Amino acid sequence: MKDIRAQSDAELQQTVADARETMRAERFKDKLSRKASVIRNAKTTVARALTELTARRRKPTSK
Repeated sequence: MKDIRAQSDAELQQTVADARETMRAERFKDKLSRKASVIRNAKTTVARALTELTARRRKPTSK
């Protein structure tokens, strides 16, 4: 979790893209070779990164 907060917005967007690609690739594998844990971890990574991006956008700027 700490490493996500330390990343820049561009790095977070790249993390989201990579995790989504991992999910897509894993879903289209043969049924016997796909691993649910990989998909679950990728979903969690996407959710954490998007949550951090949203929190940064909604954070009021200090005057």
